[in-house]
Amino acid sequence: MSQGRYYRIGQIVPSSNTTMETEIPMMLRRREEVLAERFTFHSSRMRMKKVTREELAAMDRESLRCAAELSDARVDVMGYACLVAIMSMGLGYHRESEKKLAAIAKENGALAPVITSAGALVAGLHTLGAKKIVVIAPYMRSLANLVIEYIEYEGIEVIDNIALEIPDNLEVGARDPLALIDIAKELNTDDADAVVLSACVQMPSFEAVQAVEDAVGKPVVSAAVCTTYGILCALNLEPRVPDAGSLLSGRYSQ
Repeated sequence: MSQGRYYRIGQIVPSSNTTMETEIPMMLRRREEVLAERFTFHSSRMRMKKVTREELAAMDRESLRCAAELSDARVDVMGYACLVAIMSMGLGYHRESEKKLAAIAKENGALAPVITSAGALVAGLHTLGAKKIVVIAPYMRSLANLVIEYIEYEGIEVIDNIALEIPDNLEVGARDPLALIDIAKELNTDDADAVVLSACVQMPSFEAVQAVEDAVGKPVVSAAVCTTYGILCALNLEPRVPDAGSLLSGRYSQ
C-alpha cells in the first residue's frame, strides 16, 4: 500500500491527562495499517489535577492559549480533549468553545477545524441514531449527573449509568481498560440504542470497545472513539478504524 499524505493532529489536553495522547494515536496507527493516510501528533496542555468544577473552569480559560500554540504548528485539526470541562461550563457550551478556538487559530493565520470531545460524543451518538443510551463515567456523582444533563439536553436519553467516583485524574488514567468489560455487565442495556463505555477522555477504554460491543450486540463508543471519528470527518477522511466499534467501522462515512 502506497503511503498517503501526513496530517498533523493537534490536541488541547489537561496537564494530568495521560490517555488521549495514547488512545488517539493508537486508533489512527491502527487505521494506517489498512489506509494510506499518515498522522503526526502535537499537544498543548492546560493545568488541571483534580476533576472539580473550579479547576475545570480555570483550565478551560487556558484553552485559548493552547489553540494559539497549536496553530503556530499549522496543525490540520485541533481536538479539545476534556469532555467534562466543556460540559461543566453550561449546556451546549461545546459550540461556543469550538467557535472561540477556531477564531484564535484564524487570527494566527491558520484555518484548522476544531473538535471538542463533548461535541464529538453528542455528534457520534446522533450519527448512530441513538435515542437512548447507557453511560459509564469515572466522575464523582455530581459531575456525572452534569454530564447526563448535558447529553439529555442534546436530545439523547440516558436510561442507565454508572459513576465510578474517582476524583484524582491520574488515578482515572491509570485504570485498566479491560476492567470495563465486567463493569459494562452491570448496565441494563435492554432498551439502549448504544453504550458509552467511557464518557471521559482520560479513562482508558479503547481496548475494551469492540469486546463490549460484541458482547451486548449494540454499538459501543467512548469519548475518545467519537473524537477520532470527528477528527477524521473534519479532515474529509474515511472514518474507519479496524476493531474499534460500529462508529469507526466505515459504515458511517460522511
